[in-house]
Amino acid sequence: MDFSFSDDLYNFPKFGAATFLLLSYARYASSRLRPGLLRLFSLLPVLSLFPFLPFLFSTIHFRVISAFYLNWLALFKLLLLSFDLPPLSPSLPLLSFLAFSSLPIKAKNPKDPPIHFSLFSLATKAALVSVIFYFYQYKQQLSSYIVFSLYCFHLYIALDLVLFTTAWSVGWFIRTELEPQFNKPYLSSSLSDFWGRRWNLMVTDILRPTVYHPIRNRYGPMAGVIATFAMSGLMHEFLFYYITLGKPTGEVSLFFLLHGVCTALEGWWVRHKNWWVPPVSVRPVLTLGFVAGTGYWLFFPPILRNHTDDIVVAECLALLGIGG
Repeated sequence: MDFSFSDDLYNFPKFGAATFLLLSYARYASSRLRPGLLRLFSLLPVLSLFPFLPFLFSTIHFRVISAFYLNWLALFKLLLLSFDLPPLSPSLPLLSFLAFSSLPIKAKNPKDPPIHFSLFSLATKAALVSVIFYFYQYKQQLSSYIVFSLYCFHLYIALDLVLFTTAWSVGWFIRTELEPQFNKPYLSSSLSDFWGRRWNLMVTDILRPTVYHPIRNRYGPMAGVIATFAMSGLMHEFLFYYITLGKPTGEVSLFFLLHGVCTALEGWWVRHKNWWVPPVSVRPVLTLGFVAGTGYWLFFPPILRNHTDDIVVAECLALLGIGG
């Protein structure tokens, strides 16, 4: 397979310039208009152009990462900005506004304990990714369950490395300590712990004020949880289009809706103090087993069905100069 990484790198300045202009306009318009529907209306041109920018890239990696940054995180942050809700503010310096709006970063609360950077952990994850890529060369000889396990590890480690590298680079550049994006999800003791406190925390932080809090305040916490997962499913369905370029199947939405219902029921169950709960020692196994099992059933099939995973693997190998 021939991948146009050079074309993507050539188009990256165009993507960056377009993003700069759109977000600069968003900051300017927000500074001139009071919070509310009028400010939201002024931002609609920006929000309507975001979905087209990732198509400047031909490779899946560039396309889906840029779509995640702009069409989920930046979009939701601008919606919050329309009503003068954090994390954005038109009073931010331009560079900070651009960084915090377009990237998966959040300034660390000074009252929180310091974050300790582990070079060993980073090196270990980079080494594991290299090992996974090595085994990808023999993908056709491996069982489907081993390949699926590699995909799960790949998804977590690659996401962690990409988001961490982004946050560390930007934090160093703007001299701001930033929140971590992952918090050892392999230690999750429950679904609520996995999704709410450990996995892809930038998404969690943006869904709380935009979906969970408004729904919870009106209909209660269970409705808030289910609505949040339903929205996450819709946004993942949107992102999957940038991966497969095919019609949505609804499976990814069902995956997150199922997890929303189970997380809500889990919260209801544990509120009954005398009801049985699994021993602490097996909770991570049960939690990760449920995530992996339902992922095998609903999350990965849209990618596997059309062999899009083969393209992703080939892109990974091409990045390392392995294969064609």
